[in-house]
Amino acid sequence: MKTAVVFPGQGSQSVGMMNGFAGEAAVEATFREASAILGEDLWALVAAGPAEALARTVVTQPLMLTAGVACWRAWVARGGAMPSYFAGHSLGEYSALVAAGALAFEDALPLVRLRAEAMQDAVPEGTGGIAALVGLADDKVAVVCAEAAQGEVLEPANLNSPGQVVIAGHRGAVERGMAAARAHGAKIAKMLPMSAPSHCSLMKPAAERLRERLAATAVRAPAVPVVQNADVAAFDDPARIRQALVEQLYRPVRWVETVRHLQAQGVTRIVECAPGKVLAGLVKRTVDGVEAVAIIDSAALAAAIA
Repeated sequence: MKTAVVFPGQGSQSVGMMNGFAGEAAVEATFREASAILGEDLWALVAAGPAEALARTVVTQPLMLTAGVACWRAWVARGGAMPSYFAGHSLGEYSALVAAGALAFEDALPLVRLRAEAMQDAVPEGTGGIAALVGLADDKVAVVCAEAAQGEVLEPANLNSPGQVVIAGHRGAVERGMAAARAHGAKIAKMLPMSAPSHCSLMKPAAERLRERLAATAVRAPAVPVVQNADVAAFDDPARIRQALVEQLYRPVRWVETVRHLQAQGVTRIVECAPGKVLAGLVKRTVDGVEAVAIIDSAALAAAIA
């Protein structure tokens, strides 16, 4: 049986999301390490919030990286086996690269903070938006974006599962897109609590800043293949990994294709390694014959390893 371990990104954060891992030595040690590197008590922040702080991109990105790596380290500490593949949804790709040994944790933390700052600077808070659409086919989403853009940016950003797509761009265009999606029959059209419209062309200035930082960051060939979002492919060449991370900022997250690619490689079990069940749910809606497991607390961690 082949297993893939996957990591969620922004949108999975919540106050108290690590409560179920209290007392897990590897988890708490990882949060202490991250807090020392960043100069901020991440454990206290995730425990007490407020939720508005967790939703800020510059907070969410280092926090979710830490949560993913902490969960993975707990898996290893408890004797969990190395998977056949790693993948991560958007920001989660950085957790995957750390788990695979391609990025050092102490390098990844300031890297994702810079990524977050660059994203927020590229689109000042309040001028961009990102919304989830449920119940529309991909071709209908493309029609919605074309209709609602009206000279602004509005593009598919996350292709999460069949019938679930996230759109991103200028806030006014996103609001028009939500209305157009409802008119075209979408069951749900709702704004997401994210302060930067990732994975659309508004992020190209941020991508160039990220490119400069990545050039100065050590990247190694991963010990286990990491299927990256932008290309739905795994790379050994550090230069190609860097390029995929740059392009990921302004290209859509092709999660449906990623899950189907993992299944095509013989993966029959996908483990979501961080709080929440978002990716496990997407897997179940995308493919048949693949078990999806979410590690939401220490009990789920023990069960997944057993």
